[in-house]
Amino acid sequence: MILGIGTDLANIDRIAGTLERFGDRFRNRVFTPVEQAKAERRADTPGTYAKRWAAKEACSKALGTGLRMGISWKDMAVSNIETGQPIMHVTGWAKERLDEMTPPGHEAVIHVTLTDDHPWAQAFVVIEARPLDDDDFEQPGLRPAH
Repeated sequence: MILGIGTDLANIDRIAGTLERFGDRFRNRVFTPVEQAKAERRADTPGTYAKRWAAKEACSKALGTGLRMGISWKDMAVSNIETGQPIMHVTGWAKERLDEMTPPGHEAVIHVTLTDDHPWAQAFVVIEARPLDDDDFEQPGLRPAH
């Protein structure tokens, strides 16, 4: 069952300007050390940050809160599994909200997809509730964000 859906579109040039203007202050406020390391290794650093920015916005929408109800930017973090597929991790208030949304007897799984085509970066997030006793959906590396 689908618990929430969110999407966001970010302008890569706007994120590049913010990185130039605020540098580490912006990076450290919004992105985890893992996200920063990933972005700094990429040829398109601003594009990588923009996709992760969009993912955080999309996740907050899928949680039904937006970013004004207590969720911190770093309560939502994007990393990648071995195949390169992005995954969303939630902690803090975002994790509490996810737990509230998840029906008894289910586990929450956050699906995220990222794309960019300069000057745009886009993310979609779908939060799914899966029955705990359903082994047919087991996928290595795609465990719920707990």
